[in-house]
Amino acid sequence: MDNDLGHALDAVGPRLRVLRRQRETTLAELSAATGISVSTLSRLESGARRPTLELLLPLARAHGVTLDELVDAPPTGDPRIHLRPVTRHGMTMLPLTRRAGGIQAYKLVIPATSRKEPDPKTHEGYEWLYVLNGRLRLILGEHDVVLTPGEAAEFDTRVPHWFGTADSEPVEFLSLFGKQGERAHLRTAPEPKSRSV
Repeated sequence: MDNDLGHALDAVGPRLRVLRRQRETTLAELSAATGISVSTLSRLESGARRPTLELLLPLARAHGVTLDELVDAPPTGDPRIHLRPVTRHGMTMLPLTRRAGGIQAYKLVIPATSRKEPDPKTHEGYEWLYVLNGRLRLILGEHDVVLTPGEAAEFDTRVPHWFGTADSEPVEFLSLFGKQGERAHLRTAPEPKSRSV
């Protein structure tokens, strides 16, 4: 790691010289623009002086580049968020949101091996389900329905409910859940524009 840092810092001087020459700027002009002495600029470009943040910030501004470009920083790591799945009651839940409060999104997978007797429960909230793969059995109050891929259901979780696999195959589905009863507001068409009378 220290070796990589050393190589990156050693490469800054030649890069500074190239940038200055591309812009056809003299050391004196760059010194006037940055407030850094001509001798310090010369030593930076030759590699006789190690760059510091205090020197690099005004140089990046004067050359119109970012600090990353100036030091040729490696690309950042993988921007994806790798959320960890949680397994509860034989069901794997992958949280798709990380913010506190509001509507939470999950991908759930119920394996074929977790067929259980329905045991409806109630709790505060509102839920929306969308089946991706397999067949989901949903018991909601007096209703006992099977949802197939592409079908959705929404319900108040204060109504006794239970869901599980409908057959001997696993089921994957998405769930949007609001703990305080928040509903997902879905729009299928733009709102009509009001006409002035």
